[in-house]
Order: sequence, then structure tokens, then C-alpha cells
Amino acid sequence: MSEGGEKLSKNELKRRAKLEQKAKEKAAKDAVKAQEAAAKGPAAKKIVKEEEPLDPGKYHEHRCKTIMGYKEAGETPYPHKFKVTVSLTEFIEKYSGVADGTHSDEVVSVAGRVHSIRESGAKLKFYDLRGEGLKIQVMANASFAEQDFDAVHSRVHRGDIIGCVGFPGKTKKGELSIIPKEVHILTPCLHMLPTLHYGFKDKETRFRQRYLDLIMNEDVRQRFYTRSKIINYVRRFLDNLGFLEVETPMMNIVAGGATAKPFVTHHNDLDIDMFMRVAPELYLKMLVVGGLDRVYEIGRNFRNEGIDMTHNPEFTSMEFYMAYADYNDLMEIAEQMISGLALAITGSYKVKYTPMGADEPITVDYTPPFKRIPMIPELEKLLEVKFPCATTFKEESSRQFLDDLCVKHEIDCSAPRTSARLLDKMVGDLIEVQCINPTFIIEQPQIMCPLAKYHRSTPGLTERFEMFVATKEIVNAYTELNDPFVQRAQFETQAEAKAAGDDEAQLIDENFCTSLEYGLPPTAGFGMGIDRLVMFLTDSYNIKEVLLFPAMKPEEQKDVKEDTTTTPSS
Repeated sequence: MSEGGEKLSKNELKRRAKLEQKAKEKAAKDAVKAQEAAAKGPAAKKIVKEEEPLDPGKYHEHRCKTIMGYKEAGETPYPHKFKVTVSLTEFIEKYSGVADGTHSDEVVSVAGRVHSIRESGAKLKFYDLRGEGLKIQVMANASFAEQDFDAVHSRVHRGDIIGCVGFPGKTKKGELSIIPKEVHILTPCLHMLPTLHYGFKDKETRFRQRYLDLIMNEDVRQRFYTRSKIINYVRRFLDNLGFLEVETPMMNIVAGGATAKPFVTHHNDLDIDMFMRVAPELYLKMLVVGGLDRVYEIGRNFRNEGIDMTHNPEFTSMEFYMAYADYNDLMEIAEQMISGLALAITGSYKVKYTPMGADEPITVDYTPPFKRIPMIPELEKLLEVKFPCATTFKEESSRQFLDDLCVKHEIDCSAPRTSARLLDKMVGDLIEVQCINPTFIIEQPQIMCPLAKYHRSTPGLTERFEMFVATKEIVNAYTELNDPFVQRAQFETQAEAKAAGDDEAQLIDENFCTSLEYGLPPTAGFGMGIDRLVMFLTDSYNIKEVLLFPAMKPEEQKDVKEDTTTTPSS
């Protein structure tokens, strides 16, 4: 019977079947001709275009309605599984030798995200498929399709994640491609993807939408691979020296281990306020007391301080503690580890780095040994003045001397203007700015270092060093204070500073003091900022570039602030 209900003869049915078969054969021939014409180059008639640009908001609305329509029709636009038989990396390695204009008979399946769509006629479409930091071409030819070609490919949009089952091959121009028998949309992209031509460059948006940043910018992806390599190198270096990697608490009853302002949280079950750790130092030293002579931890710390180009409230550090070593041993270890790391990551001891606002990059030379600068003698030389004995820095007369020096040389220091803070500001303005290549600033006063051991030959100083690169600190290390009587006195001095208004000063940690009474062997401790190290080795002057999800002001709060600054007062 015909669609209209009339009864058809056998001959008529045969005739119509032949017409349908001829139509299919003609369509297949047309598709082959279109493919050949596309491969002939400029002389061939060729239509190559991207999707028409639309308003992003309307695009999103339209895509949402379309996908919901598929769901209502009983389709599954988000399938559970697609079997990938070869990665894009393996695809390129294995099939790059295929001759131009041919294809393999082997059937493989690949998956990735569509970044561009081009077409040459109704039956030939080209997609750029990206994944794993690589790109291959999908050459969708109707003559190879085992699906309804138009129905499938009319649904594919830029940004969609698709799976292709088909033959590895090359165009006549040598473009490595997969020629699919089947194309499956695995995850539709509901938003308009930025074009590769215009890119995705706005920093504010990039940091807030890191997922889109990684989709669009291959250099960002590589930066985080480099970060992972840096951490793995540090881990292997310490493992090879016999260190044990450990984990210590992230929430503490007492905020200790570093001079910093902590974040406060509340433990509901215990009904007590607790502090997010500012450093793991005290716990790690307690492990050395317990007989774990070489320990290290790579993990997050939290400091409730300002956000700028080199500071983020949560950051990654590496700290290690080594029994029967001192700060001289640690300087040698630092030189070996950091110079070796620079060489392993960049292939050279000399690394280019572009500071913020600089027109040209500077060269940082990581060739060991690194320069060493004694802190107090260097300040005396730069300021052309003799400092009081370091043992008197706790006294008001010495504090006033340092205060007057800062005023005279216009060195800014906010309240409270303690001796420790005044000295720290002097060093920042006068010595740190000299440190382009890796440099150790050594032997700081005891008043600045409540956890460091006193200098064995110069009273009032400590066996401590800070290492700077491109004027920024990346390492803090010292011979550890292991005298429980002196340690308690140092904590009490810090507690007094806190009572005077220094939010960064430490309180007395009784549990740690008790552990020292059981005996901490002569020990040296080392702390290094991973984020800053990554910045210098990836030529990134902004710490947000090396953190996958940096701290950002909420957009609502940002908008409110902008409104209040632009609205005229009544």
C-alpha cells in the first residue's frame, strides 16, 4: 500500500525500490566528489566557515531548550560511557605514518572536545578535536557514515565533547584525521566557546573560570604540568636523602609555627575555636622528638593576610626537619635541590623571569653556590651606622634607635613598631631588593626568630637564613631551638608582642614545650614556598597564575564596591 492508502502492484514496488537505491548511490557518489573537490586546493569550490556568532546569553538559552527537547523525546544527551580505544597521544604516535590521501582499515575510537567546525558541502564536515593538549582532525564524510549523517552532525556544536569511531587516515594535504563511521555527542556544551582566533585572555575571567582557561589556553595547561613536575622533583630529592613524608593536622588549638595571622574556625562537637594551621613546624619537630629523624611535609597552609601578586591566603609549602644537622648543612642542601630543580625543569641554570611591570625579562642564575649576606653587618654597611649589640634589641633604647633609623631613611613601618618589625622593614627595603640571583640572607637577630637557635659565636643572633630569588623570599631555615627553657622564654616574648597588638605574633604552645622537655636532638629545619618557586620557574609574576583556583573577591561584593564608588552622594 502507498502512504495514501492505494494498493501497489509488485512491479510498482520494485520500480520504487530501484529509484530509492539509485538515489542512495547518487548521494554516496556526490559525497565522494565533494571530498575530492575539497582536497584539490584553491581551485576547488570550497565552503569553509565557522558557526555564525550569536549573543552568548541567547546561545545558552537556545542550547538549554534544545537539550531539554532531546530529553523530552526520550533521548539521552549525557550517555554513561563511551569506550575509547586509543588516546589522542597514541593516535598521533601510531598513525602519523599513514600515507597522504589514504586511511587505515583499522577501526579505533577517540574522544575529545570540538574547537572548530568547518564544512565543504552538505556531506563533508571537518572538526578540530582537542584533548591531552593535542589536536587531531575529524573528517566526517557521509559516504563512510553508518548513521543518519545530517541528523548527527547538525547537532554538533563547538565545545561539545564527542566520541568518534572510525578509520585513522590523512587528507591529500597530509592532515592526520579520523574518518568516522559513527559520531556520538558525549557531553553537549551549553555555552558559547570563545574562538581560538580571539582567545580567552581577560585575567579576571580566566582566574574565576579556570576550567575555561584550561580548555582555551595550552600554555596554562602546561604551567600546571610543570608545577606537578616541580613538586615531584622535590619529593624524590628528599626521599633519596632518606626523609619520610608525613601528614600533620590542619586545625590547631594554638596557632604556632610561624609569625602570621591565622584563620579562626569553630569545632561544633568540642565547642571550641580552632585555628587553621599557619605552618606544620611544631608538629614536625615533635615527630623528630619521637625518633623520626628526617621528616617532611608538602601541604597547604592558611594565613589571614593580604592578597597581592605574591601572596595568597592559602598556599603550598614544603617543610623538612633533619636531626643532627645545622643551618650550614641546609644551605648546601638548598643549593643542591634548587639548582638541580632549575636545571631539570628548564634545561639550564640560567632562567628568564619577567617581573611585574618590566619591559624585558631578567636572567636569574641558579648556578651554585649561592651568595650569602650577613643581615646586621649588611645593614650597617648600607646605612653607614653602627647598630647596638643584638642582645639589647629587646630594650626600648634599641627599639627607638631602629625607629629613628626608619624615619630618617623614610622606611615605612605600620604599628606596632616593634624592634622585630622595624628590622624586617629595613631588610625588605635595603637588602632584599638586591637579591636577583638566589641569595641567602643569614644570621638574623633572636628577636625576629622565636623558634631558631642562638648563634654559637655571635650573641643576640641566630643560626638562620632566608633565601631570596628575584627579590622574593622562597626559603626560611635555621638550626632549631631545642632548649625548652629558652623556647618558653621566647614564646613569652611573642605573647607580650601579641598583647601589644601584633596579630602575627605566636602564643605559648604548652604541648610543644613539653615535647622539648623529652629531648629534641640537634636539628635543622627548612621551609620553602612551592607557589613562588613555580612562579620563578614558569616566568609568572602573579601567584594566581600558578594556583588552579586562587582566592578571588566574590563578584557580588566586587559589584557592590564599584557601585558605591561611582554613585554620587546625596
